[in-house]
Amino acid sequence: MKELWVEKYRPSSIGEYVFRDGKQKHQVQSWVESGAIPHLLFSGSAGTGKTTLAKVLLKELGVDDGDVMFINASSENNVDTMRTKINGFASSLPFSGEFKYVLLDESDYLSQNAQAILRNMMETYSSTCRFILTCNYPNKVIPAIHSRCQGYHIEKLDTNEFTARVAEILITEGINPDLEILDVYVRSAYPDLRKCINMVQQNIVDGALQQPGQGESGESDWILEYVALFQLGKVSEARKLIVSKARAEEYEGVYRKLYENLDWFGQDDMKKGKALLCIRDGLVNHSLVADPEINLSATLLELQYIAK
Repeated sequence: MKELWVEKYRPSSIGEYVFRDGKQKHQVQSWVESGAIPHLLFSGSAGTGKTTLAKVLLKELGVDDGDVMFINASSENNVDTMRTKINGFASSLPFSGEFKYVLLDESDYLSQNAQAILRNMMETYSSTCRFILTCNYPNKVIPAIHSRCQGYHIEKLDTNEFTARVAEILITEGINPDLEILDVYVRSAYPDLRKCINMVQQNIVDGALQQPGQGESGESDWILEYVALFQLGKVSEARKLIVSKARAEEYEGVYRKLYENLDWFGQDDMKKGKALLCIRDGLVNHSLVADPEINLSATLLELQYIAK
């Protein structure tokens, strides 16, 4: 594994990037044609291509590397980062072109005070520096920053496009995937394409994509295993695996995965509806009960009865 597939197959141009919305593609193309962008706020789920689009945009604009500062706000999110690193960079003139660019990845992790300073910098240096912010949760970004940025929400790929993209990478690498096995990986990672590509690469053995549980163990293997069990209709075994492996902070993710795969509990609308109501009740109770593990176990047991 000398080269990560997520980097090898990362889009490097507008033509390679997959847009879900034709209007958004036209907007990006118009920025490139004009040679300038406003302050931008890219939002969307993890792994949907926010940072990739920002980098593609800067490349298409022909921005010199020396005029770009990349900050990951999940680790650098305090006032000092704003006052020292970013302020010093934004206040100086660009090496070439009209603007410098600050790419603030995961900006929803910025503290409230840091966001207040950022708001002022976006106004003060707007003539020489533009800011591109990415976030998973736009509600955590203060309204004053929203009003200074052009919002751009990146929708997740639908499952067919998602699967096709992963399959295309596998075929390019000379691997003919078993579609049933690939579907397990897709359902485990969706809508995070980056995560799915990483999981698939990690589970290639002797030129073949391994059935979950057959490859080397890893942190996310239990998720692959319970998805595989649900796919096989082994709801009881999946329930026992989840209860034994899931950590408390992962419970909400389990509820979400159950919601995204209602067909595990029946193909008719009546069973899917009952499963949905059961998952809803479990999630509502999750924050109210004294022991969330018992609540999750009970929810999974109810789903098991629905599936029979």
